[in-house]
Amino acid sequence: MGMSIGIVGLPNAGKSTLFNALTRGGAPTGDYPFTTIDPNVARVNVPDERLDRLAAMINSKKTTPETVEFRDIAGLVRGASKGEGLGNQFLAAIREVDAICHVVRCHDSSGVPHPEGRIDPVDDLELIETELMAADLDSAERRIERVAKQAKSGDEEAIAEQAWLSDVIDALQRGVPVREVPVPEAAGQAGSRLNAMTSKPMLYVANINEGDVEVPPNVAEYAAKTGAGAVAISARIEADLAEMDEDEAAEMRADFGIGESGLGRLITAAWSLLGLIVFFTVGEKEAVAWALKDGSTAHDAAGKIHTDIADAFVRAEVIQWDELLEFGGYAAAREAGKLRTEGRDYLVADGDVITIKV
Repeated sequence: MGMSIGIVGLPNAGKSTLFNALTRGGAPTGDYPFTTIDPNVARVNVPDERLDRLAAMINSKKTTPETVEFRDIAGLVRGASKGEGLGNQFLAAIREVDAICHVVRCHDSSGVPHPEGRIDPVDDLELIETELMAADLDSAERRIERVAKQAKSGDEEAIAEQAWLSDVIDALQRGVPVREVPVPEAAGQAGSRLNAMTSKPMLYVANINEGDVEVPPNVAEYAAKTGAGAVAISARIEADLAEMDEDEAAEMRADFGIGESGLGRLITAAWSLLGLIVFFTVGEKEAVAWALKDGSTAHDAAGKIHTDIADAFVRAEVIQWDELLEFGGYAAAREAGKLRTEGRDYLVADGDVITIKV
């Protein structure tokens, strides 16, 4: 299972429209291109042309893409951090995801009312960020009270965590998200224990007018200032595309100058934000795509496949996906000296095709 992305936004921002479009029509054909887990959670295959081409070349009997889970989280209103609206449900759901996809309204359709009575994307972004920081501040203040008791006993990790929490509280009071307060090594697992919502990677999705293709400058500037990513998608267009067959959808994207699908653009942006890469295992039985943190080793990749394989790791045979395609298979690539033997500390590169030898 890949990452989970929580889709959030103010009422009528377009988040549910985007969720339905991406999870119904954006996934390629596969074993489970769309699997509804409950009314607000869906899992889709991650489109990756590299995997498809590798599987076709090797004639793999089965193709297993990486997956991503989207969660359409309850809408937020002003005061959610104090329980207004569905605030408690909203905040609890955010804590469970790997990344936050904040859909912000940037279109000017008069037929869709705005809960605040105006169209101001940056103000909407600040509203939700403020609610998240207020909830994080409450959590940090409660956490530091417990940690202070442990710190009094001389526990070094507790002392370090107390100092970090103090910095976190100061930052939040100044309007700075937790993601900008790095956890010191001495504080151990302090970050995961706090599980602050503003520590999670944030991706702003500008729900733009039909015909627009770029993130509005004010949203892009706000994203850069807060260390978030930003991507432009028209939820309405994506909803229309979801109802079309592949050829019709491609033609419509060309007409609007969109190119890559909304799902593809959203995943590319989110994976970049999370620092993820993809490696492949390809054989006659199955071709599989695996997501991995950038900077991970061949031994980490083996563990991603199965812990038993990691335990028995001897070496890895590695080749880039396009080189394997160029030589038409493992035998020719090996004969040409392109199939490298690497040890457990080899740093995996995006697009590596890896065979673990045990």
